[in-house]
Amino acid sequence: MANNLQELIDEAGNPVDILRNSKLGTYIYPVVPAEFTNWRREQKAWRETAVLYDQTHHMVNLYVKGPDALRLLTETGINSFEHFPVDRAKQFVPVASNGGVIGDGILFHEAQDELVYVGRAPGANWLQYHAETGGYDVEVTYDDRSNSRPYGKAVERSVYRFQIQGPNAWPIIERLAGRTVEQVKFFHMGRIEAGGFQIRTLRHGMAGAPGLEIWGPYEQHGAVRDLVLEAGAEFGIEPCGSRAYSSNTLESGWVPSPLPAIYSSEAERGFREWSGVKSYEAINALAGSFVSDDIEDYYLNPWELGYGSFVKFDHDFIGRDALEAIEPEAQRRKVTLAWNDEDLAAVWASFLNRDELPYQYFDLPNANYGSSNFDAVLDADDNTVGLSLFTGVTANEKRGLSLATVNPDVPIGAEVRVLWGEQPNSGKTTVEPHRQFAVRAVVSPVPYSEVARDTYHGGWRTGYTA
Repeated sequence: MANNLQELIDEAGNPVDILRNSKLGTYIYPVVPAEFTNWRREQKAWRETAVLYDQTHHMVNLYVKGPDALRLLTETGINSFEHFPVDRAKQFVPVASNGGVIGDGILFHEAQDELVYVGRAPGANWLQYHAETGGYDVEVTYDDRSNSRPYGKAVERSVYRFQIQGPNAWPIIERLAGRTVEQVKFFHMGRIEAGGFQIRTLRHGMAGAPGLEIWGPYEQHGAVRDLVLEAGAEFGIEPCGSRAYSSNTLESGWVPSPLPAIYSSEAERGFREWSGVKSYEAINALAGSFVSDDIEDYYLNPWELGYGSFVKFDHDFIGRDALEAIEPEAQRRKVTLAWNDEDLAAVWASFLNRDELPYQYFDLPNANYGSSNFDAVLDADDNTVGLSLFTGVTANEKRGLSLATVNPDVPIGAEVRVLWGEQPNSGKTTVEPHRQFAVRAVVSPVPYSEVARDTYHGGWRTGYTA
């Protein structure tokens, strides 16, 4: 019986088979109710009034403390750390030795020699492994995401984490603080006081307007949440449920879950031997119509995900040699695909077809049926010209959208087709027997929302191209 990820791969012979037939099920945003009103109303609120996102439960908090904390992050991240003082944050992106992205998250520089990585498991696992094996003088604390299905058991986190976002966010923030609050620069941190609680803040903008991420001790979660909703009542604030929450990225342009590029290179063998058979990397569900026996065909480099502007060769880091060998102009680039209304309606209606197999079920508002999703993007001659990575619908645009990476010669405005559904059907629990459907789509900017394109901080959200 396998004792770690490497042994699991050795037994199966190919990591693709393990991941495509994972029994993990759908990706769950735990604890937070699916809807407070309904997902359409909650989506519209982040565009029209304001929302309260509860991010307390679905991400890992990895606390890194010690004299080598910044060195660990510098030597594992593509980002430059030349100017990263206390009370700043940055989007942190590590890559494997082959140049493939591991994942990404937000890095908070909370105090001297004390940093917190907040994000999905792959980035946290990668950092923990190197902290433990790389000879760094650091202490690492892994605060795992909440149980996907707690079944009434107590849930504990180190901190609560909320975001107040939308066009009315700043009046709500000032009402909460009881004073004028300076709109500091993007990803600058600060503090406010409300209801006798000391609250840490991060200037953010997930909904395309100035907003704040706020956090503090987990035992204050309910009280601070009540204060925010009370302050926002007259400004139309809506608590956002877990069902609508993840669909925000369709408008903002962030690809949440690339496949961590750790399954093949010899340099990552130690990580695979360190990773358990129940780790994220071992049970991650790979989904979609793009099928290859070579796991490396699923790896994505920083330019393909819109992170090219983050790559800085002013320091040594894992994967630097591989990235230096890449020609940025020749890489696929991130876009939004606007799905054809009639084709999407046909996919939905096929569920009611009693005479033949339906198409793969398209759930609302987030249609992804795996953790890492790869649908083939086809041209008129059925050539694969890109990969569709995250799919759903938005009530603000009244469209089906997917985030994708496409060949550099595919222009904005081109019509392509997204091959929806798997063939042959995999063993995932989210997949039932179905037919494939080539959905017409128009290559569009990222972010898709004009509001977001005009107001987001530059970088990955604004569709960086080399």
